[in-house]
Amino acid sequence: MDTRKSSIIGWVLIFAVMVGFFFLNKPSAEKLAEQQRFAHVQDSLRNIEIEKAAAEAIAEQARFVEQMNDTASALYGTAVGEEQLFTLRNSQLSVNISNKGAAIVGATLADYNDQQGNPIVLFDKTDRKTAFLLDGKVENINTADRFFQLVSQTDSTLTLRLNTNGAGYLDFTYRLLPNYYTLYLTVQATGMQNFFPSQMNQMGVRLSQRMRHQEKGYSFEQRYTYLSYRETGRNPGHITEPSRSKSLSKTVEFPSVDWIAYKNQFFSTVLAAEQTFTNARLTSALYRENTPTSTRYTDTDTIPNFYIKYMESQMSTAFDPTGAQPSRFQFYIGPNHFKTLKAAGKLSTNGENLQLDKLVYMGWPVVRLVNRYIIVPLFDFLTRWGMNMGIVLLLLTFIVKMVVLPFTRKQFMSSAKMRALKPHLDEIKEKYPDPADSMQMQQEQMQVYSKYGVSPMGGCLPMIIQMPVWMALFFFIPNAIELRQERFLWASDLSAYDDILSWPGRIPLFGDHISIFCLLFCVVNILNTIISMKMQPTAGQDQSSQKMLKWTMYLMPVLFLFTLNGYSSGLNYYYLISSLMSIIIMFIMKRTTDDKKLLAQLEANYKKNQQNPPKKSGMMARLEAMQQEQQRLQQEQQQRLTKNKK
Repeated sequence: MDTRKSSIIGWVLIFAVMVGFFFLNKPSAEKLAEQQRFAHVQDSLRNIEIEKAAAEAIAEQARFVEQMNDTASALYGTAVGEEQLFTLRNSQLSVNISNKGAAIVGATLADYNDQQGNPIVLFDKTDRKTAFLLDGKVENINTADRFFQLVSQTDSTLTLRLNTNGAGYLDFTYRLLPNYYTLYLTVQATGMQNFFPSQMNQMGVRLSQRMRHQEKGYSFEQRYTYLSYRETGRNPGHITEPSRSKSLSKTVEFPSVDWIAYKNQFFSTVLAAEQTFTNARLTSALYRENTPTSTRYTDTDTIPNFYIKYMESQMSTAFDPTGAQPSRFQFYIGPNHFKTLKAAGKLSTNGENLQLDKLVYMGWPVVRLVNRYIIVPLFDFLTRWGMNMGIVLLLLTFIVKMVVLPFTRKQFMSSAKMRALKPHLDEIKEKYPDPADSMQMQQEQMQVYSKYGVSPMGGCLPMIIQMPVWMALFFFIPNAIELRQERFLWASDLSAYDDILSWPGRIPLFGDHISIFCLLFCVVNILNTIISMKMQPTAGQDQSSQKMLKWTMYLMPVLFLFTLNGYSSGLNYYYLISSLMSIIIMFIMKRTTDDKKLLAQLEANYKKNQQNPPKKSGMMARLEAMQQEQQRLQQEQQQRLTKNKK
């Protein structure tokens, strides 16, 4: 199989994978239409929910008033108070913890900025709600409704206490590790044996969060934002909202999970329990862009902050009412950086590796192995030199091209041999002008390949070997946080699309901009097609097949333009320089290949094979057998048709 046919198959396969990934992760046109069609229904339901929530709030307030007036209640006085925020910080992470509920209500990362250039805030108290639920003999505790008292505080530790009237107390102790994005929480009861039932051994955990739109490109970031989890004994997974449903949300249930993660494209908030979570009910819901539900205004009501998804988790975990065995939790609040997550996964309270590094999606199993053991170490090595990320991607592409060069060379030589045999193949084609004799023509062509020691499939295997490397970079680059907000040439952020050319409104299936890197990649792809057609004329094919191949190669770049226009500029830049390098490599190989010597080598193979016919390879034998069987079936069918006519 010649280089151009192999390239066509390779590009078609890559395009098919990218299109599949694109449409599986990107809201379809039908989905977007459904979102608009049911917008008014959702708004009505949301109004009902708001009214219901207001009624529940009024009822809850009434209970609070009753409880506040009940001096006999063990929780008397804990439902009212003045909210205070306490801050724990290290060089990388700052978290705010409220005395109301003893919950984390804010997180800021020092080493990363938002789109305005300020330290990025992952969430605040308007975005995130946390509650621990404990059932007592007479009354229950919902920590979100209770005010805790400060016991002790340092820069890295904080203990808050929920006091009762003569029934003991409940301590929440936070500890922030230095130089890590990891935070520990210990929940321990003291002297509360009479408050809780003797058979009690579980407490409920409720966590909800509206995920902020942090990056450039709403739909692209939404595609990489999801609720992830690790079901006990299995590999991590995540929730994918339904694309063909009236509902924009999905709920899944598991008997046991080790952790849950609210993941943005580049940042995650993870909660893990020492003794796992049981009866987990996880919900993820999409927000529609530029709607009241996805927009929150600042105090000045001038600069909106957008949300892209809503996530909610309801689950239970072990609790010892005697306090002999405290309940322990681990939080990770930080970047989706592979090595950082890998290190944090080994800091679990139970000593188990949590596999948090799999929050960085690197593709399917084989592709992930290529990324983990080849691409990531190579990328890390290059970034240590302090170069611009555009130069890093250039060097990374060059090194990858050099690694796969032997396979590229083999693929090219297979094509060159096919080109050298073109006169012989054309003679056979002229010998069988009737399309009905196509099978016999192909058999004789296969015999020519065999006599001259050429495999028509010789270009396929090198191409297949290279595919995991191509796909590894396709998955790696959009998820590499190192490219976030990195400038190169006209691109202001290599992790997002470059949009020097943009316009108001959206063109269906295209968007509101054109990516220059994507456009250049498509133009170079067309040039590559033209050059390869001139340098590698197709052997042994009729004109209709050649026209089909020609238009396929011209159509592919146009389809790439529609598919990749919304992807990161870093990915399109990689494809651009990879295509340019392919043209240069093809030109050098063509210049360094002597067709006369190659033909002489093939003639020598022919004479050698005449004297000592080689045993056909398994692939060649199977291909010839398949052709013979197909020819037999065609002859039988032709005989039946002739007999019926008589």
